[in-house]
Amino acid sequence: MTIQSSAQIGNVIRNAFVFNVKNWVGDMMGSDSLITSIQGFFALLEKRNIDYVLVGGIAILHYVEGRNTEDLDLLMAVSSLEQLPELNIIEQDMYFVRAKYNELQIDILLTKNPLFKKVHRDHSKVEKFLDRNIPLATVEGLLLLKLYALPSLYRQGNFARVGIYENDIATLLHYYTPNVDALLSELSKHVDEKDLAEIKSVLSDVQNRIKRFKR
Repeated sequence: MTIQSSAQIGNVIRNAFVFNVKNWVGDMMGSDSLITSIQGFFALLEKRNIDYVLVGGIAILHYVEGRNTEDLDLLMAVSSLEQLPELNIIEQDMYFVRAKYNELQIDILLTKNPLFKKVHRDHSKVEKFLDRNIPLATVEGLLLLKLYALPSLYRQGNFARVGIYENDIATLLHYYTPNVDALLSELSKHVDEKDLAEIKSVLSDVQNRIKRFKR
């Protein structure tokens, strides 16, 4: 599945929202306006010449089938974020911003983080995606971000999110077979030895699963 229009990306996010039972409270009719918000937000990014890279679940859908998500994930510099006063910022720390654009939730990874900056600069490419040309993270970029996040998710005890991330990693490794040693070499510059050992353990488990599947 490759998403070809912003209406389709709106449907992906809308359907994820609608079929999440946690959202089955109050008026659900507004979920349809997510499509309009998606189209408006990407048009705004284009009009302002905002420098960003699409990552997360929607970006993964460009490469593999079956991913679901309720939000948009972007890499962006603080200076770019400041050009979007329309965003309602809900929470923010040094490297992360969660915001709303109308009904649409947007998670922004800030390029103050050296790894995020590396992915933004060296692991992205412009692809025909939705109904316009959009800068997307490459498979290697998506894997770097997912692997980097895993140790923190383990510490938080966020089992459900760990499962989603590990499945994303396994699916991308299965279909694209990137250079894992190169990914680990890059990650070693951004995580401590304990976290790197955890990442290596996850990768070993995933690679064994892929081998069993291919038999």
